[in-house]
Amino acid sequence: VQLVESGGGMVQAGGSLRVSCAAPGFTFDNYVIGWFRQAPGKGQEGVACISSSDGITYYDDSVKGRFTISINNAKDTVYLQMNSLEPDDAAIYECAADKTTRTCPVGWHTGVTFASWGQGTQVTVSS
Repeated sequence: VQLVESGGGMVQAGGSLRVSCAAPGFTFDNYVIGWFRQAPGKGQEGVACISSSDGITYYDDSVKGRFTISINNAKDTVYLQMNSLEPDDAAIYECAADKTTRTCPVGWHTGVTFASWGQGTQVTVSS
């Protein structure tokens, strides 16, 4: 499935952004969707994960309480609402889809179970 991210941009520290992930022509029924990020010189980092089946979510400790992952009722778009953004949050944010499981697996943050990936959207946070 082809994933398309949107909504990135530049924001001052303390500000908010919402990025979206859609799969044109598809829905995320029975998928697990993850948001990942990669900053220059750093490895890929799992940010958040959601199951479209039960809505259960998981977050990396670095974003807990600041970021919220959600899926719309039509199950065709997944959002990542990012509040209280910090310069360390600046990265390319990618969404990924996993159809092999109905719940975010142990180790979801590694991304190894996600077969479909988007191209990413840039998030820049100025201090």
